[in-house]
Amino acid sequence: MIPLTLAEIAVVTDGVVVGDPTIVVDAPATLDSRAVEAGGLFVAIAGDHVDGHDFAAQAIGNGAAAVLGSRSTDLPGIVVLDVTRALGRLARHVLDVREDVHVVALTGSSGKTSVKDLIARLLEPEGATVATRGNLNNELGVPLTVLRVDELTRYLVVEMGARAIGDIRALCDIAPPEIGVVLNVGHAHVGEFGSADAIAVAKGELAEAVAPDGVVVLNADDPRVAAMASRTQASVMTFGLQGDVEVSDVALDADGTPRFVLGHDRRQVPAHVPLIGAYHAMNAAAAASVALALNVDLPTVVERLAGAGVVTPMRMERHVRADGLVVVNDAYNANPESVEAALRAVAAIAHGRGVAVLGAMLELGAESEAAHRHVGELAAELGYARVVVVGQDARAIADGAGAIAEVVDDVGVASRTLPASLTGDDVVLVKASRGVRLERVAEALLEA
Repeated sequence: MIPLTLAEIAVVTDGVVVGDPTIVVDAPATLDSRAVEAGGLFVAIAGDHVDGHDFAAQAIGNGAAAVLGSRSTDLPGIVVLDVTRALGRLARHVLDVREDVHVVALTGSSGKTSVKDLIARLLEPEGATVATRGNLNNELGVPLTVLRVDELTRYLVVEMGARAIGDIRALCDIAPPEIGVVLNVGHAHVGEFGSADAIAVAKGELAEAVAPDGVVVLNADDPRVAAMASRTQASVMTFGLQGDVEVSDVALDADGTPRFVLGHDRRQVPAHVPLIGAYHAMNAAAAASVALALNVDLPTVVERLAGAGVVTPMRMERHVRADGLVVVNDAYNANPESVEAALRAVAAIAHGRGVAVLGAMLELGAESEAAHRHVGELAAELGYARVVVVGQDARAIADGAGAIAEVVDDVGVASRTLPASLTGDDVVLVKASRGVRLERVAEALLEA
């Protein structure tokens, strides 16, 4: 974070200083009192079950310079009426001061985190880059990401999520994008939005937020995304099987990583991304579009893609147990599109020895049962040897998979019973929505 005194922060946030107004905050902000950096800002949120103000003393003891909260803790800090709103205002102030930082924002129903990590990989050699950690992509996560910007930062890569129309517009007010990327419109959170068309309205707010001198990067293969070109006055760059950045000749190596040809401006270059899944070729094209828009040449882009690796945990992480069992931990999150992509990716390397350990895909509303059933049908069609469904709320997966499926009651049962039933010849995919916490099964498989 750029250095700011408590007095300066109070002016920006319309808050009241508690303690010495000359105290300087010069490290990032955090909601976790255990994770504060020396000189950082502890953000105290009063939630329904946990009140961050109760941990303010611990945060100060761990090195925080001050507390941003909605009431005084008798510790150095700033008291504001609305902590979330104040955090957003503070983040926007940092970008207003550091107006030379290139802000890249991206959204989509799936793939955001993978593409965000690839964009950061491509830009980091060009200059100091700050990118969203994990998927901290909401009204708290975006400002916390922005507040990691300091005097040396040249690029800021911000993942933006939405649960309602207007959410992305609000996030863009905090971090106005120079480049906006829309990856796809799928069915994640369709239970909240009501339809894919409503999701497209929300995602398209990113295209609307890019200024006329900026660039909007759109997926040419997704009709709802391609149509967003009419919602911006900025320059438009497209990617896809057809587009300004074009992917062709996709083939998988033996380890399931894609090789393909990346084309731009009448030039074509062979490319490789060492990440499991053919879909990473398209993710690479999206990331390449951003780098090209920021004047990184195509051969350099391809060279850097070849050195990519898993950055965010539980995103198609490949692990091998001592006996040779391969576990692909993709348990961070799940929606119909991402589960299909993961099933196809693991099937390509399993050669008939695939085991899918799947939990519920949450927030699908009325489409939930049909979506889960389709996942099971796809696993059977792809030749998985077993489908282990964890939890009764995902039972429709077993209905779709048929004879190869079994249902276990919960993560605890799966963790106790599965490890001994799998051998070194098997390739296991572990995937579910975040709330299921299915990564515990992956951990149990590897510890056996």
